[in-house]
Parts: sequence; C-alpha cells; structure tokens
Amino acid sequence: MSSAAIFTSGEAAAILFGVFFTLLILRVPVAFALGLACLPLFYLEPRLGTMMLAQETFNAYNSFILLAVPFFLLTANLMSVGGITDRLVTLSRAVVGSWPGSLAQINVVLSVFFAGISGSSTADAASQSKIFIDAQTKEGYDLSFSIAITAVSAVLAVVIPPSILMIVWGGLISTSIGALYLAGVVPGLLIAGAQMATVHVYAVRRGYPTYPRSSFRQLLCAVWVAIPALMTPFIIVGGILLGWFTPTESACVAVLYSAVLSIVVFREMGPRGLYKALLDTGRLASVALFCIGTASAFGWLLAYYKIPQELLANVSTWGMGAIGVGFFIAFVFLVVGCFLDAIPAIIIVGTVLEPLARSADMHPVHFAIVAIVSLAFGLVTPPYGLCLMISCAVAGVPLRFALKDTMIMLVPMILVLAAMIIWPDVALFLPRLIVPELLK
Repeated sequence: MSSAAIFTSGEAAAILFGVFFTLLILRVPVAFALGLACLPLFYLEPRLGTMMLAQETFNAYNSFILLAVPFFLLTANLMSVGGITDRLVTLSRAVVGSWPGSLAQINVVLSVFFAGISGSSTADAASQSKIFIDAQTKEGYDLSFSIAITAVSAVLAVVIPPSILMIVWGGLISTSIGALYLAGVVPGLLIAGAQMATVHVYAVRRGYPTYPRSSFRQLLCAVWVAIPALMTPFIIVGGILLGWFTPTESACVAVLYSAVLSIVVFREMGPRGLYKALLDTGRLASVALFCIGTASAFGWLLAYYKIPQELLANVSTWGMGAIGVGFFIAFVFLVVGCFLDAIPAIIIVGTVLEPLARSADMHPVHFAIVAIVSLAFGLVTPPYGLCLMISCAVAGVPLRFALKDTMIMLVPMILVLAAMIIWPDVALFLPRLIVPELLK
C-alpha cells in the first residue's frame, strides 16, 4: 500500500469488490461495473482523482498488440458472410458425418475449424447457434442437448490458436504469443475429442440419427474446396513463428486473406455483406475493448493498494507444489469465470496469481494455458456464461433450460484440464518440439 494512502489494503479491497459485486447483482454490465467500482477510491483518495479513471482506461488502449482484437473479430465475420463457413460445414460432414450423432459431431468439428480462424468464442457461439440449433432439433435432437453442445464447443475458439485471450495475456504478462499459440493446440484438440466422445454417448443412448458414410471422392472434393479456408490458421501461426509478422500484423493479414477469399475467390460477399461484417465487428470489438480499459483501471487500483500481495500472503505459506498451485489457479479462474468476462479476469486475476505461479516454478506458458482453459469453461457456466447465454437467446429459452446437459458435458472437459495440470507437457510438448527458444 502507498505510504500516503488513506485506505488500507483491506479497506480498499472491500470498497472495490463490494461496489463491483453490488453493481453486478443490480445487472449493471461488467465493463461499467468495473469502472464505477473504481470511482469511490479515485474520488476519496487525496493523491488520486476521478480523471485518473479516464487516464488509466485510455492507457490500456495505448497498446499496438490490442489492435489484433478487432481484426480477428472482423476475420470471423468475413468468414461467416463470405461463404467460407459453408465450405467448412461440408468438410466437417464429410469427415465425421457417419459417426453417431452426426450433426452434433459436425458442430464440434466446425468449432475446431472456426477456432483456427476467429479467436472469438462469442462470435463462434453466435454463428453456430444460428446454423445448428434449429437444424438439430428438426432432426430429432433434444433442444437442451443442441444448445449445450453448441455452447461448449464454442469455447474452443479461445483455446485453439489464434486466440484473442492469448493475445491479451501475452501483451499483459509478457509471455510469448507464438509459444501460447502452439501450447493451445493439443489441449484444444483433447477438449474437442472429449466433446465428441460425449456426443457419441448421448447419440447411442438417445438414438440420435447418423448420416451415410461419405465416399472417398466426396471427402477429397470437400477438402479441396475448403483448402483456402484451412490455410488461414497456418498463415497466422506460421507467419508469427517464422518471424514474418507480429501477432497484430498477422490479424491484418488474416483480414486481407478472408476478404480476398470472400470477394474475389468465392464471390459470395457484396457491399451489403461487407457492411454487415464491419458493423458486427464494431459492435463486438467496442464491448471487448471497453472491458479491457475499465478492467485495467480496476487492476491499477489493486496494484496501488498492494491488494494482490495481501491476498496471496497466506496462500504462499501453504507449501503447495507446482501441481497444487496449478489446481488452485484453475479453481480460482473457474470461479472468477462464472462472474466475470475472460478479458477483465485476465487483467485483474492473472496479474494477481502470476507471482504465485512463479514461486512454484510453474512455467509461464503452462500457467497461461491453465488459466485460459479455465476461463474458457467460464463462458458456459452461470450466472455469466456468455456463450451459453447467446445459444439460449438464439433458441429463445432461459439459461437454466440447458444447464443440466451443459454441466454433464463440462465433466470430461474438466478432466482434460486436470490432466494438463498434472502433466505440463500436454501443453508444452508442441512449443518444445517446434520453437524451444520461445520457452526460455
């Protein structure tokens, strides 16, 4: 705590979190609640001032790397409007269409492909809910199951690269974004595998329909048509690892590539489609970036009053090893993710727990992936659960309607998270194999 501060760390924490959670209960949006929670301390503290809220908020935007956020969102919207998503659906059907619960399996595989392009779970949830929920119910799938699998598969977009959360994390906690991208591949594919296994069990027990097997010729045609779209993640991640461009520049390249595919190659996007993609991107990006700004002001006050040090003073004496610390970090992020959007959670909680991870010799990349996967699960857990909210809103039902199936699907996903904590090489294997210098 600053020597000139009139509030102790405990008093400042009580004011910050008390006001914040009160505003959340009153259903004030998270971004506004974070900013308004800062106002009392900025106003009452003699050495501070209310103008510092604006100053610290805008300081957060003075980051070149954050430009990647709107560009990746624009890439996702261009893909949806420009017919690229339809080609990926065709490929997904050719690959897993003969598996039990065919349409739900296609839902998960499309999320894997889409994750390698967009980096945004909310964009994924919005687009796939419109594609799959109604289609699945017409084929005899239960509505609650259709909502749940669409929502939980959308979380893959922030685990499989390129991920907006990894960009925010790398810029905030100075972790190699290239290493984070590679570290997210295996956990993301394992989570997708757990979801597909869950779909298989549901389909066998409930008798969900299965499509005829695609011929080898149909598979080759589907792959050939989808190759241009599938190149996007390789261009993004490969360009960063080879040093061709920075993460922000890779996002710009992804936008240009998506625009060329949609307008020139596939010729499925006209001026109206481009306008819609830009409008949706502006709406989503403004929400995400506003959250980053107010969360940064909130985090600045936490640092000013040395609240993280006080919170962790006793935890560090528990004598937990790297595995114990990993489970503690996962638990904290799982709980925080239930109430807070992932980006402000990274800014506030990530910086708080980083010293604890360092003290337990937990690798920074492993720490980041555990945190990001845990926060990803928060996107489908109430009361916040943004992906689940979006899927339920598209289906026109309350959030509690699909809660049981969502919780069942989370169980094998959490087992993957536990395996990743116990065996760090699940996440670190790929970066050690390809770019070991980024892990030093």
